Amino acid sequence: MIKPDPAELQREIEFSLPIQIRFSDIDGYMHVNNGVYFNYFEHARAVYLFQVCDWNVMEVGSVVGRIEMDYFRPIHIDDTVRALVKCSRIGNTSFDLEQYLVGETKDGEPYTFAKSKCILVSVDMKTMKPMPLPENYRAKLQPKS
Repeated sequence: MIKPDPAELQREIEFSLPIQIRFSDIDGYMHVNNGVYFNYFEHARAVYLFQVCDWNVMEVGSVVGRIEMDYFRPIHIDDTVRALVKCSRIGNTSFDLEQYLVGETKDGEPYTFAKSKCILVSVDMKTMKPMPLPENYRAKLQPKS
């Protein structure tokens, strides 16, 4: 598994969100529990859809169809972490978000802590059935060249 360069990722991916590491995120091994990474990515996705796409979740929902994650290094409470999010694919009813947790260790070493790929499906909130991705969201999700 190739660990992406954090500096390169931060240059390439426009959307960035600071992640607050809470004491309750830390497990018995004294690092962020692996399940908490999913919460960090979920929060970053929600903020991304709201800020970048102006997504109205009361009309069009987005549900996770699949999610995968690669862990590169444990996150400790005194590390600095940012979530990076970009859209990497747009289909008819679904789209893929590529996400990274990057930052610095307490010693100031830049690091990529984890990578995630999430396939989201747009759903009609009245029927909860998949629906074509609305054009206004599709346009805002388009990867910038």
